[in-house]
Amino acid sequence: MANIPIWPGSSSFFPGETPFGFYDNDNDFQVDADKFAKFAAQRLGFPIVDVELQAIQFYTALEEAVTTYGNEVYAYRVRQDYLSLEGGPTGSNLNNTLITPNMGTIVRLSKQYGEEAGTGGNVTWRTGSLPLLKDTQKYDLNAWAQESASLGTNDSIEVKRIFYYPDPAVVRYFDPYASTGIGFNSMMDNFGFGSFSPAVNFLLMPLSFDLQKLQAIEMNDQVRKSNYSFELINNQLKVFPIPTEDGTLYFEYIKTQDRYSASFNNSYSGITNVSNVPYANPNYSQINSVGRSWIYEYALALSKEILGYIRGKYSNVPIPDAEITLNQSDLISAATEEKNNLIERLRGYLEETSRDKLLERRAQEAEFKQKELAQSPYVIYIG
Repeated sequence: MANIPIWPGSSSFFPGETPFGFYDNDNDFQVDADKFAKFAAQRLGFPIVDVELQAIQFYTALEEAVTTYGNEVYAYRVRQDYLSLEGGPTGSNLNNTLITPNMGTIVRLSKQYGEEAGTGGNVTWRTGSLPLLKDTQKYDLNAWAQESASLGTNDSIEVKRIFYYPDPAVVRYFDPYASTGIGFNSMMDNFGFGSFSPAVNFLLMPLSFDLQKLQAIEMNDQVRKSNYSFELINNQLKVFPIPTEDGTLYFEYIKTQDRYSASFNNSYSGITNVSNVPYANPNYSQINSVGRSWIYEYALALSKEILGYIRGKYSNVPIPDAEITLNQSDLISAATEEKNNLIERLRGYLEETSRDKLLERRAQEAEFKQKELAQSPYVIYIG
């Protein structure tokens, strides 16, 4: 059996002795690296038991533990704040940044819903028209798209709105058949506008009233002109009633490809997924004692795991007239369980500090305070 170096009992850290060097220039890390090496060796049985580890293994375990701690903390922050982070810049480090919730992603989602109604989004609603022919009830809008000069041969369309017969409601704002002009004359007389156009009521009535009048006109059309309608299935248009004269039918549509191309912005340089949220490795000197305690425990479990792998190379050590079996499997099994438990504990701690948990506790505190105050007598003032 080859001679295996054992822990000499002390160490002296120098920058460059960790695999990645993330924290080598941090003064606190330089000091704690040797303290941890001594702590871990003694926890593994030194000096009673030989520990087949060198300083670089302890430094490696400590560096990995700090990085794992930072990954868990910042991954939690990303989950908590991603709706506010998406679309933001990637150029600045967010480690010590207070993230204020915003509506950026919600607004973008809302615009896409508005896109279906033609009130927002990134897809352009286009206008088209085709001849409305006497005695012709059915029209193929897909065929129109293929023949249209404004569309390519492979473009498909999605019709959003058909304008068949009635004018827009706003054009008939004072439609007497919709009862939109009744009741204003006396009101205008009272305000001294009796000789003015009825349009003066725009100055007197709230905007909500105008919207209600437009709705009244549209409802009037549905009731009084309900025989004018259309049926649209897969861009196959059927109009009712059958036209009795030639005319022009107008409609609004979108190019199907526009809906999908508008969803992808390949040139965007901001935050687009969790992998480019600008969190860096933690600043070790800024980690408090609670965080460092977790780091030492996790690094100890990693050290135990490394020791198990080393001893696994020589599972049986021959001695005169006997053979010693090393405990590599026990070390690896214990280390795996300890790492899993520590990760679970840290995630549970972080979850308890989530925004919804904190608000829930605050609400409970307020409720308990109200109950306590209800038991207190009111002050009575005399005199």
